[in-house]
Amino acid sequence: QVQLVESGGGLVQAGGSLRLSCAASGRTFSSYAMGWFRQAPGKEREFVAAVTRSGIAEYYADSVKGRFTISRDNAKNTVYLQMNSLKPEDTAVYYCAADQRPPARVAEEYDYWGQGTQVTVSS
Repeated sequence: QVQLVESGGGLVQAGGSLRLSCAASGRTFSSYAMGWFRQAPGKEREFVAAVTRSGIAEYYADSVKGRFTISRDNAKNTVYLQMNSLKPEDTAVYYCAADQRPPARVAEEYDYWGQGTQVTVSS
């Protein structure tokens, strides 16, 4: 099993940047594909980005491509989401997720979830 703890959320103006971190417990972090999802009030949880176990391949939702970057440091058991050029529509609770299968864009494919961190982008 793996436990996930997100951090780095906050309030930022439109056009600004934030970097989210997700720290994982356990010694097998490198055996998990990692994903970031977000959920705005009244909306479904949606895929944001994912990265393979080695970090070689990354996947992004069209809405964040070119603005967000997912990365991981297996030595530190941490996955990151660098968010640039933030827009008010990026406001949501952001969750990291882990699964031992290849990275997916569907929340149901992930077995482990963090508690989420709030990101609010003001206009």
